[in-house]
Order: sequence, then structure tokens, then C-alpha cells
Amino acid sequence: MRFQARIHVTLKQVVNDPQGLTVRGALHALGFAGVQDVRVGKYLELALDAADEATAGEQVAEMCRKLLANPVIEEFRYELAAAV
Repeated sequence: MRFQARIHVTLKQVVNDPQGLTVRGALHALGFAGVQDVRVGKYLELALDAADEATAGEQVAEMCRKLLANPVIEEFRYELAAAV
């Protein structure tokens, strides 16, 4: 079966996010003073073949742990859907 994974990788809350601070400052400069906090992350989509959804989930989690996210400073979450 083919699955589509949507993966979100973000810095852990305890990790300083200088890119987020820069974006917040730019938004304030553009007149969006109500913005209080910005966290910047990564969004990835990938298609993969796997025997079933559980196997696909295990593979995606392993990809995240080994390459797509740095487990020391980042956390990840993903959604799986059957590809059409």
C-alpha cells in the first residue's frame, strides 16, 4: 500500500528559537503588534510504500529519529493517510 506522511518538526519548547524571534520582530515592524510568540519549524510531505499503516508509521518515526529531526533539540509529529 502507498501512504502519504505529513511531518511537522519543531524546536522543543525549552530551546531558544532565534529565527522565531526574528520573524516576530519583523511582524511587529509590519504593524502586527498582537503577535506574541513565533516558533519556526519544518514541514515535509513524503509518499512511501508499506505493508500496512502501522508499518508505515514505524518507518516514518524512524526516518524522523535518524534524519529528519534532531532528537536533542527538536520534536516531531506526523499524520498518515492512504495515498489515492
